[in-house]
Amino acid sequence: MILIADSGSTKTDWAIVTGSSQPVVLNTQGINPVHQSREEIVQIVREEFVGAMGSNPEVQKLRSAAILTPEFPMAVYFYGSGIRPELETQMTSLLQETFPQASVVEAHSDLLGAARALCGHNYGIASILGTGANSCLYDGETIVQHTPALGYILGDEGSGSVLGKRFIHDLYGGKLSEEIKTVFEKETRLNLAEIIKRVYRQPLANRFLASLSEFIGSHLDDEGVRAVVVDNFVDFLRYHIQPYNRPDLPVSFVGSVAWHYQDELREAADRVNFRLGSILKTPLAGLVRYHKLP
Repeated sequence: MILIADSGSTKTDWAIVTGSSQPVVLNTQGINPVHQSREEIVQIVREEFVGAMGSNPEVQKLRSAAILTPEFPMAVYFYGSGIRPELETQMTSLLQETFPQASVVEAHSDLLGAARALCGHNYGIASILGTGANSCLYDGETIVQHTPALGYILGDEGSGSVLGKRFIHDLYGGKLSEEIKTVFEKETRLNLAEIIKRVYRQPLANRFLASLSEFIGSHLDDEGVRAVVVDNFVDFLRYHIQPYNRPDLPVSFVGSVAWHYQDELREAADRVNFRLGSILKTPLAGLVRYHKLP
């Protein structure tokens, strides 16, 4: 009886894994030790997670069948954004306090979670493409090399934030058609002045820029818009994957941007001679496979 968590700053997915049934997935708000105190995280687990277990009919069936016993969970594997190496011990201690019955408790970064979900116990290159971007070279158990993403101002090529930034740059820089600019301003009710205000004067500019992916994804029939997407992925592969110098390994991806732009990602990989591996929207199912393997 194990518990696996995949956590971002907004949402945490918890998979209750037993040997004889399909995993049951519960949701709580996101957990990030960079932005939340120990007390806040403990409260989320003790109130939201425990409350979700109590109200979930699938969990009640497992309890009624004596599949889920009071000893649950026997092991906890937590993967999350913000769990840098110096915070792993702190997060592990917090989880041990919250689940004292667990004999195994581990807390790792979302990047290691992505690698284990995508590559299992095999050598490979794992990438995250969502609002932000990240990648690593993985040996089947741990990360052995990592190129820093640097955030959407200094880097983050391939991410939703940089996709939005590049789109706005080309849209108002004259590289895209006047027709697509007219359609964009009508559909989104945005103009350049409003965009400047949202980026430079309001918080969470990266999320705002990434939100433009909804418009971009619905207008891929425009040649210029599609080129923005493909070029964004080409830059990611050149700046973040090429330094690993492992053209023999497939490059696998997890995240909403990779998932929704799979055709454009394949085109970019073909252009710079990289071989794609698997593409997952979220890592949870892959993590369940990883931890259920002997």
